[in-house]
Amino acid sequence: MAAISVEPCTFALFGALGDLALRKLFPALYQLDRANLLHPDTRLLALAREPGSAQEHLGTIEAHLRRHVTEADIEPAALGRFLGRLSYQHLDFLQPEGYQALAEQLPDELPLIAYFATAAAVYGAICENLDKVGLAARTRVVLEKPIGHDLESSRRVNDAVARFFPESRVYRIDHYLGKETVQNLIALRFANSLFETQWNQNSISHVEITVAEKVGIEGRWGYFDKAGQLRDMIQNHLLQLLCLIAMDPPSDLSADSIRDEKVKVLKALAPITGERLSTAVVRGQYIAGYSDGKPVPGYLEEDNANAQSDTETFVALRADIRNWRWSGVPFYLRTGKRMPQKLSQIVIHFKETPHYIFAPEQRLQIGNKLIIRLQPDEGISLRVMTKEQGLDKGMQLRSGPLQLNFSDTWRSTRIPDAYERLLLEVMRGNQNLFVRKDEIEYAWKWCDQLIAGWRNAGDAPKPYAAGSWGPMSSIALITRDGRAWYGDI
Repeated sequence: MAAISVEPCTFALFGALGDLALRKLFPALYQLDRANLLHPDTRLLALAREPGSAQEHLGTIEAHLRRHVTEADIEPAALGRFLGRLSYQHLDFLQPEGYQALAEQLPDELPLIAYFATAAAVYGAICENLDKVGLAARTRVVLEKPIGHDLESSRRVNDAVARFFPESRVYRIDHYLGKETVQNLIALRFANSLFETQWNQNSISHVEITVAEKVGIEGRWGYFDKAGQLRDMIQNHLLQLLCLIAMDPPSDLSADSIRDEKVKVLKALAPITGERLSTAVVRGQYIAGYSDGKPVPGYLEEDNANAQSDTETFVALRADIRNWRWSGVPFYLRTGKRMPQKLSQIVIHFKETPHYIFAPEQRLQIGNKLIIRLQPDEGISLRVMTKEQGLDKGMQLRSGPLQLNFSDTWRSTRIPDAYERLLLEVMRGNQNLFVRKDEIEYAWKWCDQLIAGWRNAGDAPKPYAAGSWGPMSSIALITRDGRAWYGDI
């Protein structure tokens, strides 16, 4: 990364011994330090409720750093500098007494960044305790998802934070917004007239957004069974991707200009109610099957499972946006666990040319596709039609890519993890990549009507074998419109 001016701060990580902090946040902070993107005076403070000595917990953090950062990226000098910034303090987040000790050890001149890698239920208490000891006025707070489990509970969490922090100092994380390819959506759309002039219902047939996970629950039964795939993935990640694809050009690149346009998209989403629930939405739950040729249990057979659970592990749906730009253009969203592969991609399907002159049997091949891959290999590919090479081929057509693969194109440059970018932007005070309160609320409002519809209809999730692309009805959902999911095997 190029050098970026970042002010010094104290970065306090609440929940520092949790899985997110150990697996993602500390490695991201280390990589920023290794790239010389942390100010020399920046301090890192690990806060957790677990008993034990500070030395023991710092040792745990270092051990996880070595586990989750590639061996090639562990540089002794950088690691020593990073660990030298880091200190640990035991803190009961709900008790005001410990916050006074926290305030006394923080330099008065440095702003505080408080990252809440904790349950959302304690966000309000942490904010209140920071305010009681006079720290709120110089603090930015970073909130991890999920923020509530429906509109009402999300408002309670956000209102509890808003008592002490204005919106300008609240940073709500959606780590998908930190991915390199997601950032490139802005440049791709608005810096290239080739795309922006075609980015509407006149030229685009339909859009697919797929976020597939190969893994199952991975020991998160307690959380996931209360949430389900709709709350866990669609309410935040997939709707954020939909907004970036569908939004109108912002007036500038400021945080509120971008977020204003995203809110317009969320407000324009057509509700899915009544009879449309049975045709426009599919929920599924994986049963036993195979992953990489090995047998894996079904959702109800996972450790600590409730055998009566009707929580969905898969959702596919058709979303329609009620505005001029997208009138008649369906957005097909699909996400699930125990899929055949780990895959996050957006596929923009362009309409056929109005006058077809080639062989009739090749007509199904026609249609340009812009494929935006978020994982596993970040990149952008535009599939175009060309002629097959060879004297004997005549005008036989082939579909081939004009491709930008980030890892291949910039082989010498490590692609930063999404959390690295997001943490850096918090330190810079830039809210572009973070979610505003009204975005959260409109997304919940749209998802709540789906959940209420399922509940009122008594709709049980449909079974699908682990290692497959979901219930057969998810295929019918898109084929009913004369289309097919791109790339399914």
